[in-house]
Amino acid sequence: MRSRILLFLALLFSLLLASGCSITQTVDPVAGDTSIEKIYVQENATVHMDEMNQELVAMIQRQGFDSELYQGNPPENADHYLTFTANWRWDLAMYLSYFQATLFSREGRLGEVEYDARRGGSRLDKFGATTEKVEPLMIELLENVSR
Repeated sequence: MRSRILLFLALLFSLLLASGCSITQTVDPVAGDTSIEKIYVQENATVHMDEMNQELVAMIQRQGFDSELYQGNPPENADHYLTFTANWRWDLAMYLSYFQATLFSREGRLGEVEYDARRGGSRLDKFGATTEKVEPLMIELLENVSR
């Protein structure tokens, strides 16, 4: 009987711990009256996983936009460009803990996405492929844009 009570208390404590953990995903999509042909992606050399730069370009291309990486300032012919940051953490395995990307035009900010698992705690859904976490946000960011 005592072991059942201890097991119940341990389970209750685990649930309370997990309830304070969160993963947030926010998208401020680009307005529907926007037309974009090409999106330049600023290369971020500080991200832990180098392939993240090319993967963002591929995500944009899968949505039907032309896209390429650039270094430094946006190219002179860049009507639209994306900047991003991505951070990973270790908790039994590497996982994406934070991702933020902002899409700009020559006139200013058009939209933004954010994935935040920094307070993911014991949530197991923080693990998994980075693309599966980021691509749905990028799709939502650009879904109203005409090509």
